[in-house]
Amino acid sequence: MDVLMHDAIHWYRDLMDNKSDPRVKDMFLASSPLPTLGMCLFYAYFSKSLGPRLMANRKAMDLRKVLVYYNAIQTIFSAWIFYEYLMSGWWGNYSFACQPVDYSNSPMAMRMVNICWWYYISKFTEFFDTLFFILRKKNEHVSTLHVIHHGCMPFSVWMGLKFAPGGHSTFFALLNSFVHIVMYFYYMIAAMGPKYQKFIWWKKYLTTFQMLQFVAIFTHQFQLLFRECDYPKGFMVWIGLHGVMFLFLFSDFYKAKYVNAQRRRREAVKANGHANGSAIPAANGKVNNKHFDGDGDAQTANGNSNKGACMPVLEDEYAVKSNGNGHGNVYGDGYFKEGVLSSNDAILNPDSSSSSLHQRKVK
Repeated sequence: MDVLMHDAIHWYRDLMDNKSDPRVKDMFLASSPLPTLGMCLFYAYFSKSLGPRLMANRKAMDLRKVLVYYNAIQTIFSAWIFYEYLMSGWWGNYSFACQPVDYSNSPMAMRMVNICWWYYISKFTEFFDTLFFILRKKNEHVSTLHVIHHGCMPFSVWMGLKFAPGGHSTFFALLNSFVHIVMYFYYMIAAMGPKYQKFIWWKKYLTTFQMLQFVAIFTHQFQLLFRECDYPKGFMVWIGLHGVMFLFLFSDFYKAKYVNAQRRRREAVKANGHANGSAIPAANGKVNNKHFDGDGDAQTANGNSNKGACMPVLEDEYAVKSNGNGHGNVYGDGYFKEGVLSSNDAILNPDSSSSSLHQRKVK
């Protein structure tokens, strides 16, 4: 047992001291994996257990203004990281086919090391996404996908910073930073209030956009399986598998919360006198196409939506109100009900809860 312990310690010290990049050893949190691992584990515990228990007997906080500023800062921060990755190599100097790590102390190489550290730090600032959900008692949004996505990223990025700060796999960070520019900009506008929502008609494409990034990431990584490249293949496979894992998690989330929800809306409409797929006539005999698409799906008041996974873009569910004679009247007495995962409820209706659902009447 003592021999095994001695060998394990020797292996760890050799890995940290001799196999890692000496340029990052003095950077904050970079010397040892233990602080990062500890924060990731505490994040998971806080998100799924401690945080909800602390807020159980407290009133939900109204953080509308905080969300505007937070998302604005994250948008700017992501844009700067994206720009730095471009200027550190990806704008003309790096090869998309094979890019070894530059371990020199040249200005360009050190600029890449620096931005890799800032990208690592950004993974911790994203923990606030979850904190704000919990403070506003939106625990239903702190899904397993959400916690996995945020909880494992700091440690994975730490390994890249420690052993390969630059080169082929920084394409992951480049693309992810660009996606976060779009994502946090959307959440900033959404948090500013309903009158700004006409400018974010493209929200339904966010989850698709996120899934496309993961396809691009694992495709870019796994190409090195078929060509020679002086880049650590173990790290390439690790990042590529992240792309595959997140693609499956996000696509499953998309299917369960968007495709299936859309089918349920269609079936609900058909069950209330809309079996032939055409728009439901209004009480005056006219057809109103504003709230229904060509397939007979009820549209939300601000358009079809889907759901993201970092801070979910949520779905409106159509609810049919009875007209008093035992039949549902879809047009006129229908509501778009903001449910447990409803559009903008988490951002724009901080005082609501899953047990007291806000309803918005269709006009």
